[in-house]
Amino acid sequence: MGGWQFDITDSGKADLAKLDATNRNRVLKKLKWFTENFQNITPFPLGNIWKGFFKLRAGEWRVIYEVDYGNHCISVHAIDNRDNVYQRK
Repeated sequence: MGGWQFDITDSGKADLAKLDATNRNRVLKKLKWFTENFQNITPFPLGNIWKGFFKLRAGEWRVIYEVDYGNHCISVHAIDNRDNVYQRK
């Protein structure tokens, strides 16, 4: 089985750019770890407006992503504070 990779959508890139350097590095480090360990992780599914997407915790930040199992790719759609991210779409 090939390794997993992540792709960040334009909206995810805009969210990442809003973070200070410390939090940006924390999120990117978590995404790297996540792709390296994805085969051992059970994704946490979301509902309501984010149905079909999953969340990843990175400290107080949440990364909203979807999984393309065929291409072994995790697409990041949103990165925001846990208090705000679930109301977005």
